[in-house]
Amino acid sequence: MPGLTHDDYANLLRFRTALRRFDSWSREQAGRVGLTHAQHQLLLAVKGHDDPRGPTMREAAAYLDVRHHSLVGLADRAETAGVLQRVRDDDDGRAVRLRLTDAGEERITQLSELHLAELSRLEPMLRHVVGGPADDSPR
Repeated sequence: MPGLTHDDYANLLRFRTALRRFDSWSREQAGRVGLTHAQHQLLLAVKGHDDPRGPTMREAAAYLDVRHHSLVGLADRAETAGVLQRVRDDDDGRAVRLRLTDAGEERITQLSELHLAELSRLEPMLRHVVGGPADDSPR
């Protein structure tokens, strides 16, 4: 990559600032529905997982980039909050899968609608950072 320009640094600064603001906004939205930021991320990991049986504890830990024992505590708190349940895997009794409760489904739907709307609002700035102002080509 050739030398970076001032515009490159300015774009990165705008992106990092927007990312921090989005993260703060996201924490606030989770709190408004009675969840922590980490619980919101866990619910999203469960809802977005490709297997309809739900992710295993190991898979959820990988999504959240946390150690297994950290996920156990998070899952405990989410279960206590009534938004998550643990279910033994039918094929492998050693594995535990995570599923959303009805309350968890309601909260992740509500939060995801808000987040997708906010990301749509941020899209022009993100495109500018990645491709520059004149580049509207998909990547």
